[in-house]
This record gives sequence, C-alpha cells and structure tokens, in this order.
Amino acid sequence: MQDLAKDISRGTSRALAQLGYASLAEVPLANGRRADLVAVSPDGSLLIVEVKSSVADFRADRKWQEYREFCDRLAFAVAADFPRHLIPEDCGLIVADPFGAAILREGVESRLVPARRRALTLRLARLAAGRLTRLLDPGAMEPEP
Repeated sequence: MQDLAKDISRGTSRALAQLGYASLAEVPLANGRRADLVAVSPDGSLLIVEVKSSVADFRADRKWQEYREFCDRLAFAVAADFPRHLIPEDCGLIVADPFGAAILREGVESRLVPARRRALTLRLARLAAGRLTRLLDPGAMEPEP
C-alpha cells in the first residue's frame, strides 16, 4: 500500500503543477499532524491533499479533519478503484495514478485568516528551502521550520 500512496501522491503533484500549484509532500503542521501534500496556488491559496490508498486507510484515519484549520480547501486523492462515495461532499476529490490525476471535485472553500496564511506560507518556504539545501549539500546544517 505504501507504493500505491506514493504513486497517488506523485500523480497528484504532477496534475497540480500543471494547474500552477507548487506542492510539498509530508508537511508537518503546527498542531503536530503531518499533511500528505500541501499545495500553494498562483494566488496564494493553500490546498491540503490527504492521500488514501485503500478503504481501510480511509476508515482508520480521522485525523484529516484537523487539517481544515490549515488550508483554504481540503481534498482527498485516491486511486481509480476507490469508492468515491466515501469521500465527504465538502472535500475535493482527486483520482490519481503515478503519471497524473483528474480533479473531479474541488473542496468547499474556507479562507484562512491572514496571520495563519502568512505563518503557513513561511513554514512551507522554510521547509522547501531546507529540503533543497539537504539535497544539494547533504552535510549542510540548517534549522527546521
């Protein structure tokens, strides 16, 4: 199932990039949770995508509800054979494979307050910069966001 989740995440990131989003995987949030994908749109909107590789994964995990306070929209990314009726109507629905994805439904928008948006955007920028630094110079030391 781990490989399937990675494939769904990869395809979702590719599709979002085609729409102008910049996404980052495995993003720690201020409440101690970790979002599978956080994507920033060209206008600065924040989308959290929760990747679900199976029905059992979906049913066992209710922490995704705690992500709402950290995004403008929340979506689920699933494989083509996932029963779509399980995804809450107010959440976005993305069907993905390793090579791309189709956004079947956008989640209901709930705009973040400016202070939270700034804090999240700064966290994303620092996390991305830190990851790039470690990729380019594995011995480099930089602070975690």
